[in-house]
Amino acid sequence: MSAESNPAGNKNERFEELLRNESDDGEAPAVPAATVIVLRDTDDGMQTLMLRKNSKIAFGGMWVFPGGKIDDDDHDESGEILVAARRAAVREAHEEARLEVDADSLVMFSHWIPPTIAPKRFATWFFAARVDAEHAVIDDGEIVDMEWTTPAACLTRHHEGEIEIVPPTWVTLHTLRDYHTVAEALSDLGSRPPQHFETRVAKGRNGRIVMWHGDAAYDSDDPDAEGGRHRIEMRETGWVYDDSGAR
Repeated sequence: MSAESNPAGNKNERFEELLRNESDDGEAPAVPAATVIVLRDTDDGMQTLMLRKNSKIAFGGMWVFPGGKIDDDDHDESGEILVAARRAAVREAHEEARLEVDADSLVMFSHWIPPTIAPKRFATWFFAARVDAEHAVIDDGEIVDMEWTTPAACLTRHHEGEIEIVPPTWVTLHTLRDYHTVAEALSDLGSRPPQHFETRVAKGRNGRIVMWHGDAAYDSDDPDAEGGRHRIEMRETGWVYDDSGAR
């Protein structure tokens, strides 16, 4: 079991806004996408690159990892979606940050699907990879800011209300924060089966609850159901994460 909380600030309002912009039929199709968490070793510990989205586009203002939807040109003759996802991850790292990533080095460790009521739904493969780079370059168009940071420091900034991130980013940073080196992180992530997160959202007594498989309320829609927990509770006083029922 692990748990962590952070002040809500305006982050809960931002999440509510994302949910309110619902598609006409209440269920937008999930677009295949890929994200790459680029990692490097420094004297201050393992760092990852965070990018801030332009406020005028989807998830505007949010801090994210390099990534985006899988394009037609990302597919090869094999027709395999994971091959296309790897190619998309490499392409996005170059387009958004001018970073060179070796497709064969990518470690796929999770897959995320947003709730059906979200207007922009991306079924996203999350990869991690080492980069030996001191600098990244953004286009100041789709991406307007960047920062190399330790996962723990990024969570602290979110805790203090300085930045906005969505639950998949938060959980990924939470997963990475205890690794000291890139080699340690990639070895451990590569040794475990990739985890699938299909998100459901419910209202609890203390605010929104974002749930995944392993939570006792995932199928029952009863947030107080007895059993394991795999959720973020978006309380007014802060987010609380519990993965005691994760599988």
